[in-house]
Amino acid sequence: MEILSLLQKSGPIGWVIISLSILSLMIIIERLIYLYRIKIDSDEFLSRISSMVRRSQIEEAINTCEQTEKPLANILKAGILKIKEGKEEIKEAIKEAGREEILPLEKGLGALATIAHISPLLGLLGTVVGMINTFQVIQQGGYVVNPADLAQGIWAALLTTALGLSVAIPTYVAYNYLTMRVNNFLLQMEKAVNSFLNVLSEKELFS
Repeated sequence: MEILSLLQKSGPIGWVIISLSILSLMIIIERLIYLYRIKIDSDEFLSRISSMVRRSQIEEAINTCEQTEKPLANILKAGILKIKEGKEEIKEAIKEAGREEILPLEKGLGALATIAHISPLLGLLGTVVGMINTFQVIQQGGYVVNPADLAQGIWAALLTTALGLSVAIPTYVAYNYLTMRVNNFLLQMEKAVNSFLNVLSEKELFS
């Protein structure tokens, strides 16, 4: 009940900040679940696929990629499908597949960055608006102003700044963490792809 009372005193801007906090939390949870689902032991998977390619088990390699349903599997599958069309075709197919897989990986990160940046600004805006209202009360009251009412107006105005920072700080931390996870995943995929291309070169499958 006390929390609801504080939110009511923070005004419309406070409710906007709370809405942003809910959106931020939803994005963070969705991203964590997504990154967990696409997690894969790239070394083990690459070893299996490379072994199949070396034994010319192309169909088996494609089926394994389709059954895995991970970004790395999709990228390798794109290259395997072009395995008889030459080096440049394989690289282009892998590059195109990589671009398609990057978009889902970075989904929501831009929104988190925006929320982290605008939340304290909205909090500051709420404080400024609240202070303006407080000084209007002073002006209207002239010399007869209740200090308690004045103090209440000031702390209610500062409440939106506290809300904004409370949303911005954890959101920014989560954004940096998720960005790090995505960058590590991209690096992992890049290394696996380069190793796969080396396997194809050793096999002399390029025409």
